[in-house]
Amino acid sequence: MDKNVLWSLRLGFSGRQAAAIKKLGAERFLEQSFKLKPGSSLPHFLEDEPKTIEEIKAKRQLMHKDRQLGREMRQEDSKIFFALKAWWIAKMEEDEYPLREKMALFWHNHFVATRDKVKNNYWLYEYNRLFRENAFGNFKDITEKVLRSNAMVVYLDNTKNTPKGFNENLSRELLELFTLGEGNYTEQDIKEGAKGLAGLTPADNGAVYVTRNEFNGTFEYFGEKGAFKSDEMVDIIFRQPNAPYHITRKLLQWFIYDNPPEALVKKYGDYLRKENYEIKPFLKKLVTEEFNKPTEGSKIKDPLTYMLHLLDELNIKGQNHKLTALFIRQQGMDLFNQPNVKGWKGGSYWLTAQLYVQRNRVADMFCNGRNFSRNMLRSVGDKDDEHTEGFAVKINWQHSGTNKDVINALQQRVLTYADGSLQPNFEEMLVYDFKPQSPGADNAVMRLFNYMVKTPEFQII
Repeated sequence: MDKNVLWSLRLGFSGRQAAAIKKLGAERFLEQSFKLKPGSSLPHFLEDEPKTIEEIKAKRQLMHKDRQLGREMRQEDSKIFFALKAWWIAKMEEDEYPLREKMALFWHNHFVATRDKVKNNYWLYEYNRLFRENAFGNFKDITEKVLRSNAMVVYLDNTKNTPKGFNENLSRELLELFTLGEGNYTEQDIKEGAKGLAGLTPADNGAVYVTRNEFNGTFEYFGEKGAFKSDEMVDIIFRQPNAPYHITRKLLQWFIYDNPPEALVKKYGDYLRKENYEIKPFLKKLVTEEFNKPTEGSKIKDPLTYMLHLLDELNIKGQNHKLTALFIRQQGMDLFNQPNVKGWKGGSYWLTAQLYVQRNRVADMFCNGRNFSRNMLRSVGDKDDEHTEGFAVKINWQHSGTNKDVINALQQRVLTYADGSLQPNFEEMLVYDFKPQSPGADNAVMRLFNYMVKTPEFQII
């Protein structure tokens, strides 16, 4: 695969940015990505959603009071939830520099908070906006903001964390999953940390400490004594010697290596600490230093990247991304609803035999111009939702050269590597006397493309 296409997939969701990466170079492409600001306007489907604590309580009381109305309101909530998923997927697909969305998706899967527990679409949007606005910010600052988010304190049961009975869920995951990683703290640190987080409760503009539920005594946290609150606890955590390595490993896994070498985790982790946990310089160093290394095939495509890459190559426009959200949920990548607090595992979990078969069925369907059934939208969409029964699919290719030239050009664009064993199969599909200007040439190339995207080589980057 052409390295510019490879990095377009890694820094986005398709090969659409390959030309810009080639023209600008990796570092300038990153700088342009950093400059692109996230939109701030509230999506229209959230305009009537309850946003204040008072409005949320009133809605819940109404739902409990009238069982039938409650059922209808839950159905409507589910439709709005899928509109939120589709809205975000559209941004990933359409942005000129999609790295911000790729990075926001990383934070989304690092600081997990799911709809099943949060239950409020507006809070999920606010949580998503936090990640999109701070995608390239400071890891320590993001951690502090997450601890003050309504979504997180609800998801990890901090509403039940009071001096009458400390709940350790948020304190535990703060250390185990969000910052230090297993083995770099003690159970006593978790117990004491719960004291500092006690009383953090949802409010209209993010979580705040409620006096009646907070703990104001002193406690010991990683050997330091004081009456610490969440920001001070984060400061202490980030002073620990192993603070940069857990997040560095996950960033390497997210962008390049499903199984990153420990030497790289140490190297880039040390650099992240040196840069005071700033993400921009970290990404610059990571991408520019790894750009020219032979790293093809080191990562299995997640379902969303697989889908958006396929749509882009086939020039499919206007897909209803509620359908995309449904497909990737079937593949195990449910946006805003990871299976647990650890998030999507990635790697080989993205490519079991069953998921591979599902991918190949979708490839066949799209390459033949067919779309998912409208019936799939029945439970998650509105009756007037746009739905395209079929697509006028088209592969971009140079209508010149020999069959081998066409095969090689397409292979460079869509396959991570090919060891030559597939070449005879490709040449059976596009024979030696292939004429690029013939009336059936596009159909022949489409058949070749369909074959290529069902190979294992298309599933990896």
